[in-house]
Amino acid sequence: MNFTLKIWRQKSAKAAGRFVFYQVSGVSADMSFLEMLDLLNEGLIAKGEEPVAFDHDCREGICGMCSLVINGQAHGPDKNTTTCQLYMRRFKNGDTIIVEPFRARAFPTLRDLTVDRSAFDRIMAAGGFISTNTGSAPEANSVPVSKPKADAAMDAAACIGCGACVAACPNAAAMLFVAAKVSHMALLPQGQPERERRVLAMRKAMDEEGFGNCSNEYECEAACPKGISVSNIARLNREYARAALFFPDHAESGKS
Repeated sequence: MNFTLKIWRQKSAKAAGRFVFYQVSGVSADMSFLEMLDLLNEGLIAKGEEPVAFDHDCREGICGMCSLVINGQAHGPDKNTTTCQLYMRRFKNGDTIIVEPFRARAFPTLRDLTVDRSAFDRIMAAGGFISTNTGSAPEANSVPVSKPKADAAMDAAACIGCGACVAACPNAAAMLFVAAKVSHMALLPQGQPERERRVLAMRKAMDEEGFGNCSNEYECEAACPKGISVSNIARLNREYARAALFFPDHAESGKS
């Protein structure tokens, strides 16, 4: 298979960027999208040209590093799929494919297709922890967490923090990411000690990072490779309202 790639090239965070066209041939239909970019880079290096910079790590849909916008869609056209799990058989031979980085003020472009998503790390550092002692092993026949809550917590915990929700949202909101992290800890008994302070701190950190506001576009859920439900955003709002009752001064000032 042969493709024309229209790729965003940018030398540094402060440099101006532009789209550059490349031809890549000999692509197997069974290659992943990242393997196709590897093939492109091998050709560029062989010609003495600068390879295209892009993020990757596990290439198993777990780490969330492979965050690209492909033909205008975060992670590409397949639903519930990361870029590294998108295969070239999804495209037609001879297609022109547009590849660019996530676009958000809170995710500044570092180089080519790589962006700085450390804003998510700072939000997690603000409140994404628990201080409950693990204690001894529980009684074998006890069920400390009901199955509905355990399932809901695990569904929220599936978030890999890739940032597709931000890239897809017209407001560049991070509500789905924050909602998933707040939800899975609020639903479990281990997360109760910091429950109120956590949501206040994480919401405050989110606002300080410059993410936009949620306007219920639902693009975040559609783009999420793990299918995180927007129902978690409703839970986040309830948790915030609850925390505001306990700490009204902190909620108004944004302090935790």
